[in-house]
Amino acid sequence: MAEKNVRTIVVNRSAYADNDLEASLLRKKLKEEGVFLVNVMSSPGSGKTTTLVRLINLLKDKYRIGVMEADIDSDIDALKVSEVTGVKSIQLHTSGMCHLDAGMTFDGLKAIDYKDLDLIFLENVGNLVCPAEFDAGAHLDITILSVPEGDDKPLKYPLIYQKCNLVIINKMDTLPYFTFSLEKCKENIRMRNENATIIPISAKTGEGSDKLVDYFIKSIQEFREEK
Repeated sequence: MAEKNVRTIVVNRSAYADNDLEASLLRKKLKEEGVFLVNVMSSPGSGKTTTLVRLINLLKDKYRIGVMEADIDSDIDALKVSEVTGVKSIQLHTSGMCHLDAGMTFDGLKAIDYKDLDLIFLENVGNLVCPAEFDAGAHLDITILSVPEGDDKPLKYPLIYQKCNLVIINKMDTLPYFTFSLEKCKENIRMRNENATIIPISAKTGEGSDKLVDYFIKSIQEFREEK
């Protein structure tokens, strides 16, 4: 039998390499233009939109703010944000995809006319897996964990907590009604990311909002001072 001359090629390139490069370029472009992009991730029902509404109302006198709401369908969240806060808001439909990548994010930024803004919140699709796998080009990645979800969430979905700079523990007003240990939750988050900032809040009552506002003001200031 004749010997086959077959080339074997070992491919070590990440399947996400193209998106990672695009995200890096987008982050650099926004940095040069002075636009601070925040990627907000969480499971459905954690209170992303309610948290953003409260935060935006506390920051909008200081910064020009825009919001990009990503969902598989519907424009409910974009309408709510626009009506309650008055800031510029657009809806991004992902056509069934469970995340946004850098290219989709940039399409949204162009649609919202981002150059007139200082701070943009991207509310990613409600999902704890896919959004964490794709770099959206943000300068700050945050996730929201709500009390009803349980204090063991970081143990079940490690990547999103490893990736995030800030973890917001929401719905603190519901603590009396659930078996939830704040200290245990913080411990579990630290197991995944010892450098993450953790801020407990209640988007409904406003508890912890002052600390959240201070965090964003400091983050934006540092962003502007970086060379």
